[in-house]
Amino acid sequence: MKGRIYLGAAYYPEMWSEDEIEKDIERCRQLGVNTLRVGEFAWGKMEPREGEFCFGWLKNVVDRLYAAGIYTVMCTPTATPPRWLLKKYPETRMVMHDLIRADVSSRCHTCKTSPVMREKNRVIVTKMAEVFAGHPGIVGWQIDNEIYPYSEGCYCEKCRAAFRSRLKEKFGSVDALNEAWGMTRWSLTYDSFDDVDPPYPRQWRHPSLRKAWHDFQCAQIKSYVEEQADILHRFGCGNVGTDMMAQNYLSYYAVNEKLDVVQFNHYNPAQDLPNTAFSYDFLRCVKDRPFWVAETQVGWNGSNFADCGYRPVGNCYANTWLPVARGAEMNLYWLFRTHPNGHEMAHGALFSPAGRAYRVSEEVRRAAEDFSVCGDFLAGTKIVSRIALHYSAAAMNGFESAPLLKGMDYRRFVLEYFYAAFRHYNVDVIDTPHDLSGYHVLISPFLATVDENALKARVMAWVEGGGTWIVGPMSDIMDGNVRRYTDAPYSFLEEFAGVYTKYQKPVANDVFKAEWRDGTPCGIGVCYDAYECKEGTKSLADYTAGEFSGLSAVTERKVGKGKVILLGSVIPHEDLRRLTGETPIAEASGNIILTQRTGEADGIIAVETEGRAGCVVPDGRYSDLLAGRSFEEKIEIAPYGVAVLQRQAGSGRNH
Repeated sequence: MKGRIYLGAAYYPEMWSEDEIEKDIERCRQLGVNTLRVGEFAWGKMEPREGEFCFGWLKNVVDRLYAAGIYTVMCTPTATPPRWLLKKYPETRMVMHDLIRADVSSRCHTCKTSPVMREKNRVIVTKMAEVFAGHPGIVGWQIDNEIYPYSEGCYCEKCRAAFRSRLKEKFGSVDALNEAWGMTRWSLTYDSFDDVDPPYPRQWRHPSLRKAWHDFQCAQIKSYVEEQADILHRFGCGNVGTDMMAQNYLSYYAVNEKLDVVQFNHYNPAQDLPNTAFSYDFLRCVKDRPFWVAETQVGWNGSNFADCGYRPVGNCYANTWLPVARGAEMNLYWLFRTHPNGHEMAHGALFSPAGRAYRVSEEVRRAAEDFSVCGDFLAGTKIVSRIALHYSAAAMNGFESAPLLKGMDYRRFVLEYFYAAFRHYNVDVIDTPHDLSGYHVLISPFLATVDENALKARVMAWVEGGGTWIVGPMSDIMDGNVRRYTDAPYSFLEEFAGVYTKYQKPVANDVFKAEWRDGTPCGIGVCYDAYECKEGTKSLADYTAGEFSGLSAVTERKVGKGKVILLGSVIPHEDLRRLTGETPIAEASGNIILTQRTGEADGIIAVETEGRAGCVVPDGRYSDLLAGRSFEEKIEIAPYGVAVLQRQAGSGRNH
C-alpha cells in the first residue's frame, strides 16, 4: 500500500494467554504498531508430536491481528526444532569443533547438511504454507532466524564429506588444490581429498583452508534458506526473506539471490547510531526494493542480565527514523513484550512482562505518527547516489583468514576511514557483483580480491567510460584462495594505475609523513605503499618523511574519459571528499546525517545521531513536513531530532 511504513516488533503469542493477547492488541493500537513478527521459535507448539500439526492457535492470532489492522510477518521455526525431534534424530544437531554434539538447550544449533533436518524443515514449512499462504494479514515471511555459521560451522561427518566434495568439484584434482593453496609450505601437501580436514579453532589455521571452510558453510546456509524459499514461493507466498546480522561474512548478495526482500537485524548501542547508516546504505543496494529491519533493540539488550543500554531520551526515536530515511519500509523492534521467563528475560522491549510501557515506547509512538504524516513523501521518493563504496564479502573473509595488518578489522576500517567521510552525501555501499552504471565515483578501499564477479573487466570499462575510481589501500592484493600474487604486488593495478610499487609497509607508525603537491599536509596512516609514477601518471601526494621520502603516496592516471586514483595509505576525510569532486547534499553539522530523496517530490531528511543540537543550511526554500513550517535559512535540529524537508517548487538546485 502506497505510503505505508510497517512499524512494530517481534511477538510470541505462544507465551501468552488469550486474554493477554487481546490486551497486547490494544497496546499495539496505543503505540501505532501496525506489524508483528510471529512464529520463529514456536515449532514445538506447531508440531507437539511427530506428524501431529497444530496451527489453529496461530491462525487465530493472525486473524485477530488482521481484524485489528495489524499485519503479520510469518516466520518459519527452523531455528528451534522441538526437543522430541532433536532427541529422536541426533544427527540434526550440529557437531562443535570439539567434536561434541550441540546440547538441546538453545537455538540455531542444527546441522545445515543433515538430510533428516532438511526433510523435517520441508515438512513444517510446507504445512505452514498450506495453512497461511494467501492470508491477507500476512505481509511477508522470514526464514529461520539470524542464520549464520555459528561456532565456525558444523564438524559432523556429513559436513566433512560435503566439504571434501565441494573442494573436489572446485579444483578437480588434489594437485590443483595443493598448488592453489601453496601446501608445499611446511610439508602440508595433501595426498587425496580425503586428507582434508576442517580447520579447528585454537590451532594455527592455514588461511586458504580456513576461507574454503567458511565458504562451504555459507554455501550450505544458502541452500538451506533457498530450500524453504522454494516451498513458500511454490504456494504463492511473497516478500520472502531471512533476517541477517550486520556483518557481510555471510554474503548478503549470495544468500538473498533467490529471496524477495532483504531483512536485517542489528543491536547497536546508542553511541553507535551514526554507524548504522552504513548498514542501511548497503542493504538498500542488495535488492532493487526497500529493505526490512526485522530486529533492533528498543531500549537495551539482555540475556540473563541487561546489557548495551541506556538509550538517552530521543535515541530510540532517531533509531526508528534512520533506516526509513535510508530506504527501509519496515522497522521492527525486539521485542514487543519482555518474556517473563527463559533465556532472555532481561531484554528490553516495548512493554514489560507485566504489560507496562517503557519510556522508549512513547518514542516509537511518536515515530508512528510521523510516518503517517510523511507516508506519501517516503513512498513517492527514492535515494539516488552518484558515489559507490565497495564492501566485499570476499575481502571480509579474506582478511579474517589472513589479516596482514595487526588489528585489521575490515568492516570497521571501511566504515571509519572511508564511509564516515560522507555523512552529507548519498552513498551506495555495494559488493563486487553490483552493477557500476550510473555512478560517477567508485571507492574501493581494502578490496583484497578484485578479480571476482568479472569486476576487473567491468571496472576498467567503467573508468574508460568516464568514472573516477579511488582504489586502495591494500586492494587487489590476493586471489580468492587467499594467496598473494607473485609476479607483482597486484593482479593488475600497477599497470592500470601506471605505477611501479617500490615499497610496501603494512605496519602503522608515526614516522611517515606526506603532503599534497600544493604543499598542504596529507595525514596518512594504517599502511603505506610507495610508488614511482610511470609516463602518463602524476603524483598527487608525496612522502616527505621516513624511508619513502620522495616517492608517491597518492597517484592519478587518466584512462579514457575517466581516471584512476590509487591510494597508498589511508587519507583524511576532507581530502577523500575533495578527490571525489562531488558536492554535499547541503551544509550541515557533523552530527547530522542527511539523505536526499527524489521522485514525485524532492527533499532532504535530516537525522541528528549524537544527542546534541545541530543545524542544516538548505540551498533553497523547504517545507518541514513534521514541523509544518517553511524554511530557507538555517534549520535547527534538536538532539536526536528529525526534519523531513520537502523542496518547494522552483526553489534551489537539484543535486
